[in-house]
Amino acid sequence: MSGTAYTVHGTGRPVVLVAGAGGDGRIWEHHQVPALTAAGHQVITFDHDAAGSPAHELGSIVRDLVVALGLPPCPLVGHSLGALAVQELLVSDPHLASGAVLAATRGRPDAVGDALSRAETAIAGSASPGPVPAPAGNRLPPEYEAFVRLVQNLSPRTLADEGTVTEWLDLFEIAALSGTSAAHRPRPPVPDRLVAYARITAPVLVVGFADDVLAPAHLGREVAAAVPGARYTELADTGHLGFLERPAAFNTLLLDFLATLTTTDTTDADGAPHVH
Repeated sequence: MSGTAYTVHGTGRPVVLVAGAGGDGRIWEHHQVPALTAAGHQVITFDHDAAGSPAHELGSIVRDLVVALGLPPCPLVGHSLGALAVQELLVSDPHLASGAVLAATRGRPDAVGDALSRAETAIAGSASPGPVPAPAGNRLPPEYEAFVRLVQNLSPRTLADEGTVTEWLDLFEIAALSGTSAAHRPRPPVPDRLVAYARITAPVLVVGFADDVLAPAHLGREVAAAVPGARYTELADTGHLGFLERPAAFNTLLLDFLATLTTTDTTDADGAPHVH
């Protein structure tokens, strides 16, 4: 392993969860990990620092992790950049995955995404996309960045709940203050990979979030159309972080899909989380 920090939760049939540009594996721990372990899955979450990197680089990290842990072919679940990475892995190393759930994904660039990439590059003070720190004084104030992230990531239904908005603003502001926000390292442009996805053979479920402005649902639907036999489902009243806005609905889709896959049983000495 190349220093990737990962956590193994529970025992049973393994599932690997791949976070988006924030890179923090803990994003899954409040809602998805408990649901999956209760259903008899061993869940692997991990941290990555790939916010400003192409999806195939994060795909390589996932591949190295799966190989290093000696996992059998298992389901991969990705969100946003994590979904793009899983898609690349399904093309390059199909033997590692028994199936995949791709949430808030896309297979090509679009005008909104390109505009966001240019804007984040400008804020970071970089002439080209990449993990370049923002010069002093060229970073959005944390309060403003938190507001931007709020309206980018959540649905109108959530934004209408003032108590919930206050909680989300606190979380986004903490991320901005700590420097862990993905905005601090602008994302590279997304290439058009829809033709390549026709080579994917694993069972795939694409989950679109109806109010997602960062990965519009119609782009996820295109990915499902490009992958032979893939299924597409869309959750209403959800923005880019729909798996956290409506976790029960998302978890139902996830567990129902995993139940359709051929699984390989694994055994461990105990069911406690292991941090590495």
